[in-house]
Amino acid sequence: MPELQRLRPDHAPALLAFERENRAYFAASVTDRGDAYFAHFDARHDALLAEQAAGLCHFHLLVERGGEVVGRVNLVDVADGSAELGFRIAEKAAGRGLATVAVRRILRLAATEYGLISLRAGAARDNLASRAVLTRTGFTPTGESVLGGTGGRPGITYVRELARTPTGTGP
Repeated sequence: MPELQRLRPDHAPALLAFERENRAYFAASVTDRGDAYFAHFDARHDALLAEQAAGLCHFHLLVERGGEVVGRVNLVDVADGSAELGFRIAEKAAGRGLATVAVRRILRLAATEYGLISLRAGAARDNLASRAVLTRTGFTPTGESVLGGTGGRPGITYVRELARTPTGTGP
Protein backbone atom coordinates (compact mmCIF):
# COMPACT_ATOMS: atom_id res chain seq x y z
CA MET A 1 0.00 0.00 0.00
CA PRO A 2 1.46 3.40 -0.95
CA GLU A 3 2.33 5.82 1.84
CA LEU A 4 0.31 9.02 2.27
CA GLN A 5 2.83 11.87 2.46
CA ARG A 6 2.32 15.57 3.01
CA LEU A 7 3.50 17.55 -0.03
CA ARG A 8 7.17 18.58 0.17
CA PRO A 9 9.55 20.48 -2.13
CA ASP A 10 11.37 17.28 -3.13
CA HIS A 11 8.13 15.75 -4.43
CA ALA A 12 8.13 18.09 -7.45
CA PRO A 13 9.77 15.79 -10.06
CA ALA A 14 7.65 12.74 -9.18
CA LEU A 15 4.47 14.82 -8.98
CA LEU A 16 5.10 16.39 -12.38
CA ALA A 17 5.74 12.93 -13.87
CA PHE A 18 2.44 11.70 -12.34
CA GLU A 19 0.48 14.64 -13.77
CA ARG A 20 2.03 14.32 -17.24
CA GLU A 21 1.59 10.55 -17.42
CA ASN A 22 -2.06 10.75 -16.40
CA ARG A 23 -3.15 13.98 -18.09
CA ALA A 24 -5.38 12.41 -20.74
CA TYR A 25 -6.78 9.90 -18.25
CA PHE A 26 -7.73 12.65 -15.79
CA ALA A 27 -9.17 14.87 -18.52
CA ALA A 28 -11.75 12.17 -19.22
CA SER A 29 -13.33 12.74 -15.81
CA VAL A 30 -12.21 16.18 -14.52
CA THR A 31 -11.40 19.53 -16.09
CA ASP A 32 -7.94 19.50 -17.68
CA ARG A 33 -5.28 21.55 -15.88
CA GLY A 34 -4.20 23.22 -19.12
CA ASP A 35 -0.81 23.71 -20.72
CA ALA A 36 0.16 26.57 -18.38
CA TYR A 37 0.07 24.19 -15.40
CA PHE A 38 2.83 22.11 -16.95
CA ALA A 39 4.80 25.03 -18.39
CA HIS A 40 4.97 26.74 -14.99
CA PHE A 41 4.91 23.67 -12.76
CA ASP A 42 7.82 24.69 -10.50
CA ALA A 43 6.24 28.04 -9.67
CA ARG A 44 2.87 26.35 -9.09
CA HIS A 45 4.48 23.77 -6.79
CA ASP A 46 6.15 26.54 -4.77
CA ALA A 47 2.81 28.37 -4.53
CA LEU A 48 1.09 25.22 -3.23
CA LEU A 49 3.76 24.78 -0.58
CA ALA A 50 3.28 28.41 0.49
CA GLU A 51 -0.50 27.91 0.74
CA GLN A 52 0.10 24.78 2.80
CA ALA A 53 2.54 26.58 5.12
CA ALA A 54 -0.10 29.29 5.65
CA GLY A 55 -2.69 26.65 6.62
CA LEU A 56 -4.94 27.45 3.66
CA CYS A 57 -4.61 23.97 2.16
CA HIS A 58 -3.26 20.51 2.99
CA PHE A 59 -1.76 18.61 0.06
CA HIS A 60 -0.92 14.89 0.15
CA LEU A 61 0.54 12.35 -2.24
CA LEU A 62 0.24 8.58 -2.37
CA VAL A 63 3.83 7.48 -2.86
CA GLU A 64 5.08 3.99 -3.73
CA ARG A 65 8.28 2.62 -2.12
CA GLY A 66 10.41 3.69 -5.07
CA GLY A 67 9.14 7.28 -4.84
CA GLU A 68 6.60 7.08 -7.67
CA VAL A 69 3.45 9.14 -7.08
CA VAL A 70 0.26 7.14 -7.73
CA GLY A 71 -2.26 9.56 -6.29
CA ARG A 72 -3.10 12.93 -4.81
CA VAL A 73 -5.49 13.78 -1.99
CA ASN A 74 -5.95 17.45 -1.20
CA LEU A 75 -7.87 19.59 1.24
CA VAL A 76 -8.25 23.08 -0.20
CA ASP A 77 -9.96 26.31 0.80
CA VAL A 78 -9.56 25.59 4.50
CA ALA A 79 -11.71 28.03 6.51
CA ASP A 80 -14.09 27.99 9.45
CA GLY A 81 -13.44 24.32 10.25
CA SER A 82 -14.19 23.14 6.73
CA ALA A 83 -12.32 22.33 3.52
CA GLU A 84 -12.92 20.94 0.07
CA LEU A 85 -11.62 17.44 -0.68
CA GLY A 86 -10.13 16.54 -4.04
CA PHE A 87 -8.41 13.33 -5.11
CA ARG A 88 -7.03 11.61 -8.21
CA ILE A 89 -5.43 8.22 -8.69
CA ALA A 90 -3.06 7.21 -11.50
CA GLU A 91 -4.62 5.19 -14.30
CA LYS A 92 -2.33 2.22 -13.67
CA ALA A 93 -3.30 2.21 -9.95
CA ALA A 94 -7.07 2.61 -10.47
CA GLY A 95 -9.40 -0.13 -9.30
CA ARG A 96 -7.21 -1.21 -6.37
CA GLY A 97 -9.15 0.66 -3.68
CA LEU A 98 -6.42 3.28 -3.22
CA ALA A 99 -8.80 6.24 -3.45
CA THR A 100 -11.06 4.83 -0.74
CA VAL A 101 -8.13 4.07 1.56
CA ALA A 102 -6.58 7.49 0.93
CA VAL A 103 -9.83 9.36 1.55
CA ARG A 104 -10.34 7.46 4.81
CA ARG A 105 -6.82 8.45 5.90
CA ILE A 106 -7.53 12.08 5.01
CA LEU A 107 -10.78 12.01 6.98
CA ARG A 108 -8.77 10.95 10.02
CA LEU A 109 -6.10 13.62 9.46
CA ALA A 110 -8.70 16.30 8.79
CA ALA A 111 -10.35 15.65 12.16
CA THR A 112 -7.34 14.88 14.32
CA GLU A 113 -4.44 16.87 12.86
CA TYR A 114 -6.10 19.77 11.05
CA GLY A 115 -9.06 20.33 13.41
CA LEU A 116 -11.67 20.30 10.65
CA ILE A 117 -15.31 19.51 11.34
CA SER A 118 -16.63 19.06 7.80
CA LEU A 119 -15.46 18.42 4.27
CA ARG A 120 -17.08 19.27 0.95
CA ALA A 121 -16.46 17.46 -2.31
CA GLY A 122 -17.73 17.33 -5.85
CA ALA A 123 -17.66 14.72 -8.58
CA ALA A 124 -18.72 14.85 -12.20
CA ARG A 125 -22.07 13.20 -12.73
CA ASP A 126 -20.45 10.67 -15.08
CA ASN A 127 -17.48 9.97 -12.78
CA LEU A 128 -19.00 6.91 -11.15
CA ALA A 129 -15.73 5.80 -9.54
CA SER A 130 -15.24 9.06 -7.61
CA ARG A 131 -18.89 9.18 -6.64
CA ALA A 132 -18.60 5.62 -5.28
CA VAL A 133 -15.52 6.56 -3.23
CA LEU A 134 -17.34 9.51 -1.72
CA THR A 135 -20.38 7.39 -0.86
CA ARG A 136 -18.24 4.59 0.62
CA THR A 137 -16.43 7.06 2.85
CA GLY A 138 -19.58 8.60 4.30
CA PHE A 139 -20.14 11.66 2.11
CA THR A 140 -23.76 12.62 1.51
CA PRO A 141 -24.98 14.20 -1.74
CA THR A 142 -26.14 17.79 -1.24
CA GLY A 143 -27.05 18.95 -4.72
CA GLU A 144 -25.89 19.56 -8.25
CA SER A 145 -23.30 21.95 -9.58
CA VAL A 146 -21.19 22.78 -12.59
CA LEU A 147 -17.66 21.63 -11.80
CA GLY A 148 -14.74 23.58 -13.18
CA GLY A 149 -16.59 26.87 -13.59
CA THR A 150 -18.08 28.17 -16.82
CA GLY A 151 -18.06 25.46 -19.46
CA GLY A 152 -17.45 22.86 -16.77
CA ARG A 153 -19.03 19.47 -16.28
CA PRO A 154 -22.33 18.71 -14.56
CA GLY A 155 -21.56 17.38 -11.12
CA ILE A 156 -22.87 16.36 -7.76
CA THR A 157 -21.80 18.06 -4.54
CA TYR A 158 -21.25 16.20 -1.27
CA VAL A 159 -20.59 16.91 2.39
CA ARG A 160 -19.09 14.83 5.21
CA GLU A 161 -19.32 15.88 8.84
CA LEU A 162 -16.31 14.88 10.92
CA ALA A 163 -16.42 13.82 14.52
CA ARG A 164 -13.65 15.29 16.59
CA THR A 165 -11.79 12.26 17.78
CA PRO A 166 -8.65 11.68 19.81
CA THR A 167 -5.48 11.18 17.78
CA GLY A 168 -5.18 7.59 16.59
CA THR A 169 -8.88 6.96 16.10
CA GLY A 170 -10.87 7.85 13.07
CA PRO A 171 -14.13 9.25 11.86
